[in-house]
Amino acid sequence: MFKIKYLFLIFFVAQLSCQDKQTLQKKAVKDTNAPEKKTITHKEFKPIISQKTVVPFLTQYASKHKENNVLIKTRLGDIHIQLFNETPLHRANFLLLIKEGYFNTSCFHRVVKDFIIQAGQSDKNSTRELRKKIGTYKIPPEFTKHKHHKGALSSARRWNENPKKLSDAYEFFIVQKKMGLHHLDHEHTVFGKVIKGLDVVDKIAQEAIDKGEWPIKDINLIVSIY
Repeated sequence: MFKIKYLFLIFFVAQLSCQDKQTLQKKAVKDTNAPEKKTITHKEFKPIISQKTVVPFLTQYASKHKENNVLIKTRLGDIHIQLFNETPLHRANFLLLIKEGYFNTSCFHRVVKDFIIQAGQSDKNSTRELRKKIGTYKIPPEFTKHKHHKGALSSARRWNENPKKLSDAYEFFIVQKKMGLHHLDHEHTVFGKVIKGLDVVDKIAQEAIDKGEWPIKDINLIVSIY
């Protein structure tokens, strides 16, 4: 009788041990089958314009945006600009930059009395970020009958290593010299003119500048379409 009880006890302990192993195995399986973490994928950043797309993009943009009148507000007064239809790529690009708020981060960064006042650059992070968003590109020249008279709105560009005379997308200048700057005709694209506010252009040209022709006191821009 004792042997039977002893054998029964051994059998009972063996069963418990087996159940514990099964429980551990189930737990182990449960742990290894834990849900995997989701992988986060980031979309590749693409600027609005690239050098390959600049002409078709601006051509289409010009057909949808017909505005011509622009207001440049500064601490020295307002300058009213008329954009030319004969230069559709430059007109479209200027309108795009206004609508993206680019010029509102910039200033007149180069002032040369009896020559030009130049804008479209700054040392702000917001300016660099918007350039990154909009893209890195140059604009093909659009030379027309329009000349570099006083008040002409023209595109800046690099002279070195630029045989096609491609325009800078972000910087422009206004001719301040009374007799004009006709040696720049067919070198820089004239795409607009001052229709009101030449006195403000003259005031800006009188501002004190540093050795780099940057005004000592910033002349910020607020640019809008009307």
